[in-house]
Amino acid sequence: MSLLVIVLSVFGTVCFTIMAVFSRNQGKETQERISRALGQKEIAVEEDRRSLSERVLRPLLHKFARRLTDLTPQRQREQMTTKLSAAGLSSQWEEAEWKGLQYAISILLCLIFFGIFSLINTPFLTRIEMGLIGFIIGYMLPVYWLKAKAKQRQNEIEKTLPDILDLLTVSVEAGLGFDAALLKVAEKQKGVLAEEFLGVLQEIKMGRPRREALRDLVKRNKPAEDLNNLIASLVQADQLGISIGGVLRNQAIQIRQKQRQRVEEKAQKAPVKMMIPLVFFVFPTIFIIVIGPAAIQIIEMLK
Repeated sequence: MSLLVIVLSVFGTVCFTIMAVFSRNQGKETQERISRALGQKEIAVEEDRRSLSERVLRPLLHKFARRLTDLTPQRQREQMTTKLSAAGLSSQWEEAEWKGLQYAISILLCLIFFGIFSLINTPFLTRIEMGLIGFIIGYMLPVYWLKAKAKQRQNEIEKTLPDILDLLTVSVEAGLGFDAALLKVAEKQKGVLAEEFLGVLQEIKMGRPRREALRDLVKRNKPAEDLNNLIASLVQADQLGISIGGVLRNQAIQIRQKQRQRVEEKAQKAPVKMMIPLVFFVFPTIFIIVIGPAAIQIIEMLK
């Protein structure tokens, strides 16, 4: 019973920590509205009234993760930062905090697996093995979730890029400057790409060169090949003084051709993928219906 109490206590503590970290942004919009309605003095008081996760749990998770990541090679840290950027989480999570959350989930699943197999009176070695399996599963779950998030973000960018590029082309050819056209896109469109373009505009307004802001956009979204080609063409056109409108129109045509080719490629793969359910599920059923009665009659005749 004491072991069960310890496991449940640790389980509750870790769950509370993870929930507190994930809920750090709740109520942010309401606080901003209150801050706009009140004066600067009230804003300072509101900043002092931070939640428990912001004042205690998040710093503890950060310190815990910082000590663990000090032992991690620099190359792996850069890879983790790139993955967070590709998933759109670089502004919400630091590399050390994400690593700490990964270890917290691993320890949580390790204790859960160990506690479950302790309650069913399995050998101690089996408990240790299942605890290690739980630790590995908990360590790999955030990795796969991050990959899925990055893939989803990449698909959304590739899906919305042609429409946004058409609007950008029309705006530039109508006489707007490139920055004004980006602002028009950010106002009219919604989604990941519109938010990225709005971030580029904010960096340009803060005094950063347009080329560097666009290159950072590429670094944050490396998996999106079409976006990377577009930004590379825009940077080259800016360096050589080429008309941006013509470049945008050519890129729009090329991107739509690539998307059409991707759709055709998926359509060509469909028959091959359909062979598996056909061979293992449909064909056996057809054989049973067609050959079954004849086989029964042949067996009766042979008796």
